[in-house]
Order: sequence, then C-alpha cells, then structure tokens
Amino acid sequence: MVKLKYTLKNDLLFKMVFTKFPNLLKILMSELLEIKYESISQFEILNTEIPPEIFGTKFCRFDILMRINGQLVNLEIQNRDQGNFVERSLFNWSREYSTALTMGADYKDLPITIVVSILNFNQFDCKKYHTEFRPLEVISHMPLSDKMVMIYYELMKLPKRLDPKNLLELLLHLFAAETEADLIKIKKLEVSIMQEAIEAYKTVSNSAEFRELDRMLAKARHDEAQALTHAKEEGRVEGKVEGRAEGKREGTLTIAKNLLLINLPLDQIVKATGLTHEEVETLRDAN
Repeated sequence: MVKLKYTLKNDLLFKMVFTKFPNLLKILMSELLEIKYESISQFEILNTEIPPEIFGTKFCRFDILMRINGQLVNLEIQNRDQGNFVERSLFNWSREYSTALTMGADYKDLPITIVVSILNFNQFDCKKYHTEFRPLEVISHMPLSDKMVMIYYELMKLPKRLDPKNLLELLLHLFAAETEADLIKIKKLEVSIMQEAIEAYKTVSNSAEFRELDRMLAKARHDEAQALTHAKEEGRVEGKVEGRAEGKREGTLTIAKNLLLINLPLDQIVKATGLTHEEVETLRDAN
C-alpha cells in the first residue's frame, strides 16, 4: 500500500489547490454550506497570497477567507488535535467578524460570519461527522443572532462506504485519503468533479512551487522548534543556577543565625559568612 507523500490535510497544499482552482473551491463551499452552486452569485477569495515571510511566525495560517453572497466565510483544515481547537475557531470567528466593520459603518452592517473547520480528529462526543453551532437561548432555543455560524466536519467519522451520489462525502474522503489506493477508489466512481479535484491535487503537489514553499515552511517550523527547545534548556539551566545560589544563601543565613545565638561578635560573623553588617544586624533584630 503506497502512502501519499502529501495529502490534502497538509494546510499549505490545501490552500494552494483551492486558491489555484477557484471553481473547485466554489463547488466545495456549496457542499460544505449546503447551498446550491447555482445560487452563488458572489464568490470572492480574499486571501489568495502565501507570503513566505510569515513562515514560522505565530500567525502562520493557511485558511481561506471568502465572501460568498455577502457573507464572510473562513475555511480551514486542522490535521492534528493540539488542544483548545474550539477556542481557536471562536478566536478566528471573532477576528473576522470584528474587523469586517468599515470606518463609519453601523453595527447592523456587520456580515454573517461563518467559520468552517475540517478536522482530522474527533472533536465532539457524537457520531455525526457534521455539526453546526449558532447562539441560541438555552431553554426556548430562540436565536440571538444569525451573524455567528460555526461549522465542523470531522473526517474520522465519515462512513467507510463511498456513495457516488453524495458529493460532499466524496470531497471529504479526498481530504481523508492517505494512500494511492484511496485515490483509486474515488476515481473508479467516475464522478467528473472528483476526477477534476484529484488532478488538481496531483498538479499542485507535484509542482516545483509547492515543493519549494513546503521546504521553506518545514525549515521555518524546524527552526522554531529548535529555538523553543533551546529556550527551555536555557530556562532549566538558569533555574538550576538560581536554585543553587538561593540554597547557598539560605545556608549562609542559617549559619549566621546560629552564630548570633552564641553571641559571637558581629564583626566575626561578617568575616565568617561574607554577609554585610546590615544583613547581620537585620537577622539579629529579627530574632
């Protein structure tokens, strides 16, 4: 079984494929948002660029921000569970929503803002692979606002069987694909859109542009990990040194206290311990 070197769960590849083939992205979003493709009258990708200077920075993200029929939609894929993902997606929503208000505009002009997350891990304690959240009153379920929508797709909960009539599941299975055999199973269904998606994936993943950007990103992430490890090591060494120094001083103070108890003259205690006159006097007065 030949494993794929790169999968669509690779966030850089994910962004490059769907920004270079915008019609595929439009098809994907119509399925993820459960709206008809023909009903999409406005479709604009707002962040097609991938500036290499952000690689390795805290804000190195490869989500895709779109304006679809007047709504702001943020799409991202998360390959590993690094904890606090819900909080992270809420942060992403709040950032997009709060920065959408233009100078002089009214709050009512803020757009419906949707965050769609495709996850390669189980986030929620339910069997459904698709969950959607909106703010509701807890008893009556009366909606507070239609401006906040959080949508999650969990790849590990997909049904094993491929249904050629279910385009949404086929697209999600393409994200989940790990081997050449997985791709062949999808291709054998002869669904034209899936054939097109697989070709787009192969075109980008085999391109020199993607390989170079992936190399730069891997190096940046390696350097970041090395810097973090070095900082932790320095912190541990510093802590040990400070601990030893603190322990040595505590021992010196204890000796000085004992010498005070036998009424040794201050000058001799200073000479024996290396403490200052003021420090010894403070110890004496404290007793």
